[in-house]
Amino acid sequence: MSPGRRGGPSRVTTFLLLPGAGGEARYWHRVVPELAARGHEPVAVDLPADDETLGWAEYTALALAALGDRPDPVVVGQSMGAFLGPLVCAAVPARRLVLVNPMIPAPGESAGQWWEATGQAEARTEAGYDGFDLERDFLHDLPADLRTELAAGGRNQSDRSFAEPFPLAAWPEVPTTVLAGADDRLFPLAFQRRVARERLGLDVQVVPGGHLNALSRPVEVAEALVEALAGAA
Repeated sequence: MSPGRRGGPSRVTTFLLLPGAGGEARYWHRVVPELAARGHEPVAVDLPADDETLGWAEYTALALAALGDRPDPVVVGQSMGAFLGPLVCAAVPARRLVLVNPMIPAPGESAGQWWEATGQAEARTEAGYDGFDLERDFLHDLPADLRTELAAGGRNQSDRSFAEPFPLAAWPEVPTTVLAGADDRLFPLAFQRRVARERLGLDVQVVPGGHLNALSRPVEVAEALVEALAGAA
């Protein structure tokens, strides 16, 4: 990876928090106060992910509008947010890109193609997770109130966003960190290690929790984000 663009040291850093499928800023609501308590400015982006008229260009514009004129952000993308994070970093200078349990895209690949291209289903089978069970594989480590809330369903992700190819020809010139949940059952740890190595030439940093660890382990995720910032200083 290239050393990329780096901002100078700053007392307060903006963390631009991009959601995964569903596009809801609420995914980050337990991490936001943890980052604020550590002296940083978290900005959680909400995307109308069920709007079929919007694609990656429109998502990027919405993320940039949320960022405003805040300089040198740390851009954080969770799961499908790994498609959007590099697009933001290609548009504005960023201090670092942090991907959390990510769907790391290849040039020209759509989010719909990603699953087969990376062998995600086979990796889950190898890890002992045949089929998909919402409670076992997705909600297993969440607090009871959040488990009930998410089990009731949320915003759908548009068909267009799964069909539209990732538009960058190459990864942007930005230092990148990959955080992988130790107990992610949707993207098992060994799978995340392989994909990060194959696609970015990076090792992952292991953090506690499952696929939704920003909800289940917000303190640890916030600490890992701040540690990634220290690596960019």
